[in-house]
Amino acid sequence: MSRNREPFVSLLLYRAFKYSVVNPMLRGYFRGRIYGAENIPQNGPLVIVSNHASNFDPPIVSNCVRRPVSYMAKEELFKVPVLKQAIQLYGAYPVSRGSGDRNAIRKALEYLKDGWAVGIFLQGTRTQDGRITDPKKGAALIAAKAQAPLIPVCLWGTQDIEQKGSTIPQRVPVTVRIGELISPPTSTAKEDLEAVTQKCAVEINKMHNLGR
Repeated sequence: MSRNREPFVSLLLYRAFKYSVVNPMLRGYFRGRIYGAENIPQNGPLVIVSNHASNFDPPIVSNCVRRPVSYMAKEELFKVPVLKQAIQLYGAYPVSRGSGDRNAIRKALEYLKDGWAVGIFLQGTRTQDGRITDPKKGAALIAAKAQAPLIPVCLWGTQDIEQKGSTIPQRVPVTVRIGELISPPTSTAKEDLEAVTQKCAVEINKMHNLGR
């Protein structure tokens, strides 16, 4: 039986981590600005698509959308006692390297069925400037299979947080913009997936062009 949103214990863990660590760092250290948070539905399955330029992106996105966001994580992390239980409660699911997208899609669909928000980086990997130039159709496919709406999120400035040769995150300004809901593809046909994928990419890049 599906739930309308994440388990209560996951919400507690999310809020504890958000208000003790992520939000103070985003608001204070990175002087974070957040626009459009009111566009996020607080209940029900949701596919969050964003650009990606830093390892800090997943917690920043989850913080800004005001609900836990389930991301895939490498399976090695799930072999560490205590850490395994913590990241599972926070919504992470394991994906083995080299196993392809099949396991990731199956896990994402399971989380959506249980009312989670699932986070997917539209290009699938980090980009140097934070812009999307080669969007992948995985997010649209998952949204089509689950018939869950998508919402575009743009991270601006996170590409400068991590600098080569430094283990300390740089104190750079970060801006997060959240767009409006996008309906899922009506089918899993290639042209339907491509149309929604391109719409997400255009919206994210348009928000990125707004800058700080």
